[in-house]
Amino acid sequence: MDDNKIRCSWSLKDQLYKDYHDNEWGRPLHDDTRLFEMLNLEGAQAGLSWYTVLTKRENYRRAFDNWDAKKIARYTDKKVEKLLQDPGIIRNRLKVAAVISNAKAFLQVQQEFGSFDKYIWQFVQHKPIDNHVRSLGDVPAKTPLSDAMSKDLLKRGFKFVGSTICYAYMQATGMVNDHIASCWTRQKK
Repeated sequence: MDDNKIRCSWSLKDQLYKDYHDNEWGRPLHDDTRLFEMLNLEGAQAGLSWYTVLTKRENYRRAFDNWDAKKIARYTDKKVEKLLQDPGIIRNRLKVAAVISNAKAFLQVQQEFGSFDKYIWQFVQHKPIDNHVRSLGDVPAKTPLSDAMSKDLLKRGFKFVGSTICYAYMQATGMVNDHIASCWTRQKK
């Protein structure tokens, strides 16, 4: 890994963050399972740092059956109690319950739209928005687009999908590109 690369300043904490920044954040994501995973991980972040969630991502994959929405939608109270004892994830009852609600809503969206990808990317007309930000100070916490996404997701039964979470989700999945202008990822086209 070339540590002389100019990166967005939020990603400099350690190699885990650098790898996430360099290989995932801001890159268009269209795989339904990964989109579902990221939506739930962004929700798990509420009130915490993204770094906390990122360090637990593999534990989440294990605990939540590799984000298999069909399996998650059938979780029982016994499974919820088991999850709440798992130190590898954030053990918040509301957040765990949200994953189950989100799985059910996700499956309904897939049935209605053919894929979650088709549904979620419609908010940006199926094309990433490049914000051409100069510094992190230029990056909003939410936008009218994330407001609309949040409102629609909530209406469909999703949980932990407020506008700020939706904007972070849009960044993470490449729906918006908020890499700063000097970031090396902008030169890698």
